[in-house]
Amino acid sequence: MPGGGDLPDPNDPQQMQRFLSQLQQLFATPGGGPVNWDLARQIAQAHLTGAPGMGGGQLPFGMTLPPGTSAPPPPSDQAPVGDPAVGPAERAAVTEALRLADLWLEPESALPSGIASTAAWTRSEWITSTLDVWRKLCDPVAARMVAAMADLVPEEVRGQLTPMTSMVTSLGGALFGGQLGTALGSLAAEVLSAGDIGLPLGPAGTAALVPANIDAYGEGLEISGDQVRLYVALREAAHQRLFGHVGWLRGHVLTAVETYAAGIRVNREAIEEAMNRFDPTNPEGMQEIALEGVFSPEDSPQQKAALGRLETALALIEGWVSHVVERAADDRLPDVVRLAEAFRRRRAAGGPAEQTFAALVGLELRPRRLREATALWAALTEHRGISHRDALWGHPDLLPDEDAFADPTSYAQSSLELTDLENELGDDAPGT
Repeated sequence: MPGGGDLPDPNDPQQMQRFLSQLQQLFATPGGGPVNWDLARQIAQAHLTGAPGMGGGQLPFGMTLPPGTSAPPPPSDQAPVGDPAVGPAERAAVTEALRLADLWLEPESALPSGIASTAAWTRSEWITSTLDVWRKLCDPVAARMVAAMADLVPEEVRGQLTPMTSMVTSLGGALFGGQLGTALGSLAAEVLSAGDIGLPLGPAGTAALVPANIDAYGEGLEISGDQVRLYVALREAAHQRLFGHVGWLRGHVLTAVETYAAGIRVNREAIEEAMNRFDPTNPEGMQEIALEGVFSPEDSPQQKAALGRLETALALIEGWVSHVVERAADDRLPDVVRLAEAFRRRRAAGGPAEQTFAALVGLELRPRRLREATALWAALTEHRGISHRDALWGHPDLLPDEDAFADPTSYAQSSLELTDLENELGDDAPGT
């Protein structure tokens, strides 16, 4: 063993007790939650730079982590993707793009600007700035998995093997944290802005772009970098207007995610298989244990309804953003049609990182009916005007439901009287 230590004698209760206690300390979850978020952050950082942070050192019975690190680096066949610094010129370009984008959106939205501050994030800054929201999204799912892992210890011996039960629980949090860190590191190398995946991940009022990812994405489109940056800025500024002035929306979306997550079923066999692959003498191999297949949605009417509400909410948000951005950029960006189509395909298909996240927590973050939702908002603009269109954000019960996607024009021309709508909203109307 590296470090010269010996493994415990399985026939010596004291050695085994000490070994299990040390493993429990090794995998302990700071803060007491179901996910080891420190480990997740370190592994996400390692995916970018190969340097998860200083610390670590000697592990139980002579086991060691790589010198100078507190979490294992990416596998040797997966080089770090990099984390380019943001220079003064790039920060100035981001600030100007967001200022101009907000100006262009003004006549296209009844919702006022939601930007209180602007930022040009590195990939690492995206991770640290969004981690609090990821915690809210993932902890409920992880808690179910960790509880299922603890159930693997037979009930009749749990009292006698308290360290074993605690170690299994801690191991579950570390496994989930490690896998989530890999997914977040991958996402950090792909996302273009704080609101890129349709969820309010960043601090409220902060419009942020990730210049390194925008540059990389623009190269594949063969469209000028200025146009791509401005189009991303338009989308980010639109997200900020929506989440900044529709007071109930942030909680509504996050609650929809949590409600769906509460109905996810834990696959006990998949957990047992993952546990069987864990080698307690090789903690560095923890990243290689795949948790795909651990979660699967319950095939119940309640769960289907929860998924439907979540997908509709994501589609309505992304559809509104796409619609107002296309209107704002229509006569200003030469390649607006190509950009709009590229972004629709990107959001509909999802990248490798989003697919990894979906496999890990059983939840797809992309809207399935983005085109239909965009067409719906366009029909509402045509038949009701901008102010009455955006008045629908005044209350969740006023928003179009999934049935409206089937025939946007009929919905927009429905018998709902606009004066009744205004009276129902009263002071709760967005922008008031």
